Amino acid sequence: MNQRNPAISKGIDWSLVWIYLLLIIIGLTAIFAATYKEGDPIVQSFLRFGTDYSKQFYFFCIGALIAFFILLTDSKFFSATANLGYALGIAMLLIVFPFHSNVKGTESIIKLGAFNFQPAEFCKIFVALALAKYLSRPETDFTKTRSQFIATGIVLFPAALTILQSETGLALVFFSFFIVMFREGLPSAILLVGFAITALFVGTIIIEPNTLAIILTGIAFFVINLFRRQIRRRRRLLGSIILVWILCVGIQRFAVPFIFKNILQKHQVERIYDLFGKDNPYLETGEIVEMTAKEKESGTSYNVRQSKIAIGSGRVWGKGLLKATQTRYDFVPEQRTDFIFCTVGEGFGFLGSIILLVLYLLLLFRIVTIAERQRSVFSRCYAYGVASVFFFHIAINIAMTVGLAPVIGIPLPFISYGGTSLLTFTILLFVLIRLDADRQMVLR
Repeated sequence: MNQRNPAISKGIDWSLVWIYLLLIIIGLTAIFAATYKEGDPIVQSFLRFGTDYSKQFYFFCIGALIAFFILLTDSKFFSATANLGYALGIAMLLIVFPFHSNVKGTESIIKLGAFNFQPAEFCKIFVALALAKYLSRPETDFTKTRSQFIATGIVLFPAALTILQSETGLALVFFSFFIVMFREGLPSAILLVGFAITALFVGTIIIEPNTLAIILTGIAFFVINLFRRQIRRRRRLLGSIILVWILCVGIQRFAVPFIFKNILQKHQVERIYDLFGKDNPYLETGEIVEMTAKEKESGTSYNVRQSKIAIGSGRVWGKGLLKATQTRYDFVPEQRTDFIFCTVGEGFGFLGSIILLVLYLLLLFRIVTIAERQRSVFSRCYAYGVASVFFFHIAINIAMTVGLAPVIGIPLPFISYGGTSLLTFTILLFVLIRLDADRQMVLR
C-alpha cells in the first residue's frame, strides 16, 4: 500500500485518524439511539436519506472523501490561500443576511433544498488558517500592539457578524483563538483582564447592583491603601486605580445591561440567570420569553434538568442501545444535537461517558503534541487553533448538559447531529494531519 501511494500515507499521524473514526462511530450510534423508530429496517434506513442517522452517515462519507483529497493536497496550498479563504468566509457570512432562513431563533442558516448550510461554522476553518498565516509572516512582530490589534480583528470581525445573525453561542467559539495568540506571546495581563471582566459579569448577575458597586468601591479603597507609599511617589498610579474603578462600575452599570438587552437573545439571558438560580430582571411585566412548549411548562431549566436525569439514570453501565427512556421518548429536547452527551450517558452509562471523555483528551493531547513538534510557525499556530476550537466545543457542550454552563447551542465534535459541523470538524482535523505530514517543511 505504501509503495503504491506513498504520497498519501507518508508522515500521516494515524493515531488522529483512528480517534476520528472512533468518535464518528460513537456519534452515529448515539444519533441512531436517539432517533431510531421501532419497526424501521435498520440497514435500509441507514441507506436511505430519510433519517437523521442516515444523513449523518452520508455526511461522514462526504467528509471522508474531502479528507482524502486534503491528504493529496500540497501543504503549501493552505498557507498560500489562507487570506483568500478568509475573504471567502467573510463573503459567505455577508451573503447570509439577505438569504438567511430563521431556524430555531437563529438567522445564520441558508436553506439549500433539503439541506441547512451555516457559513459561520465553516468560517472557523478560514479564521484558523488566516490567523496562522498572519502570525507566521516574517514582518509580523507580535510584541507590538499594532500586530496584536490586527490579529484580534481577524478573530473578532467574523464573530461580530455571527452575533448579528443571532448566533451568539457560535460567535463565542471564535474567542477560543485567543489561546493561539497567548501561545505566540500575547501578554498575560490581557488574560487577567479577561478573567476579571468575566468575574465582574458573573458578579453583576448574582449580586444586587448597588451592593456590587459598594464592593467595587471598597476594593478600590483597599488597593489605594495597600499601595499608598507607591502612590506618593507615582501620582499616576492613583489615576490608574481610579480609572479601573470607573471602568468596572461602567461595565456593571451600562455594558452588562446593554449586552443583555441588545446583543443576547431573551431566551439566552433567561438561561444565564436560571443557571445561577436568579430571576431575569430584564423581562418586562407580563412578557413571555420565546421557548419550546416543554420549557414554557417547566421553565428554561427543563432541558438541563431532563439532561441530568438522563445521564444519572444511565448509572455505571448504561441502559443499553435503544433501551434508554429519557432520550428515546423525547423527554430531552435536542438530544441528537446540543444534548447528545446525555444520550451517551443514559445509553452507555458512566463507563461510556468516561470512554468518550478519554478519547477527547487523547485527541486534544495529540493535537498539542503535534503542534509543538512543528518547524513551521504557520503549522504550529494552525494546530493550536484546531486544539482551541475543539477544546471550547467539548468543554462548553458537556458543561451545559450537566448544568455547569448556560445553554448556548454549540455541537459536540463528531458526535452531535449536523452536516455542516461534521464537515467543518473533519476539514479542521485533516488539514492539520496534512500539515503535520510535511512538518519538516517551513511554510509561510
